[in-house]
Amino acid sequence: MATDRLSTIFAALADPTRRAILARLAEGDATVSELAEPFAISLPAISRHLKVLEQAGLITRSRNAQWRTSSLNPEPLREVQGWMERYRRFWDVNLDRLDAHLRRIQAEQGGTPAEQTTPEKRDQS
Repeated sequence: MATDRLSTIFAALADPTRRAILARLAEGDATVSELAEPFAISLPAISRHLKVLEQAGLITRSRNAQWRTSSLNPEPLREVQGWMERYRRFWDVNLDRLDAHLRRIQAEQGGTPAEQTTPEKRDQS
């Protein structure tokens, strides 16, 4: 069971139904019935998904008369983005270095690998 906040958020985001619910809530607040509409699952199942999202802090729920609406809380998504940003920078730097290395190899060989391996190039040899 997830114990730290980031693990709880990722566990909530792991389910495609919950991600779809968050996408819908990004458009505006919605009731359980409105959120359940595109899914072929029961209202209690949607409520369970909403509970997971609420426990992860991804949504807030409020009651207005008999209506219970859900709202997106973007703060945990910013947390996830911040965590992922370090790894994006890591891959950007490493892929840039790989690109530079491949360009050096191509320059040394006098062309691109794709040009050197086409059937036309092989036939001309």
